[in-house]
Amino acid sequence: MKYPTSWLQGVSLGEAITSELRLQIISGAIKPGEVLSENRIASDFGTSRSPVREAMKTLSNEGLIRLERMGAVVIGLSLKDMEELYDVRFLIESFVQGRVFLNPHPDLIRSLEQIIDRMKLAAKHRDSVEFSYQDLAFHERIITEANHKRILHLWKSIRPIVMTVMLITTEQIFSGGESKVSYVIQKHVKLVQEMNSLDPQRIQLAVHHYFDDSRTTLYHSFPKG
Repeated sequence: MKYPTSWLQGVSLGEAITSELRLQIISGAIKPGEVLSENRIASDFGTSRSPVREAMKTLSNEGLIRLERMGAVVIGLSLKDMEELYDVRFLIESFVQGRVFLNPHPDLIRSLEQIIDRMKLAAKHRDSVEFSYQDLAFHERIITEANHKRILHLWKSIRPIVMTVMLITTEQIFSGGESKVSYVIQKHVKLVQEMNSLDPQRIQLAVHHYFDDSRTTLYHSFPKG
């Protein structure tokens, strides 16, 4: 699996290298314990060492590698790490949905329904990359609507890893056939229905169900350990 070039529009070379290495590490293509050499990566990407150093710094800050004198040692992202990532997502989304849908938001509901339509179109064309991108857009649309600076900052801090995990899990879902893809779409339809009810208990129950189910998908998409 390669990181989608369509997701790299307007990013720096260092960010592009970061995105590709992040995907290879999280997917397990680059194993924990492997040592990453700046010279080797620079050669692989046909670039100087400067953007590679930028990538290494970012990956180190994300806890995916450990910088040492001999090079960067891969730490990786364990299943427990990813479960904790979903815990943070749940905390963010349960808060923002409860905050946003205290009042009607017809424009937001229409926007979410349009995103679901794009998910359906991506499913029709068997485009897992576009599907995962729209899935991310769905959740991000609600988060930004909350107009909460600190929550948005927290979201942005985990967004690159969330995008990568979504890419991997969505490919796994697509490999399971049309019924699994349709099930994911219906999960989003159900969320919109419950948010539109403006009933806090229904909304929180829907968010709980969504993330409990997503954790099950996560568990089956990544090796245990």
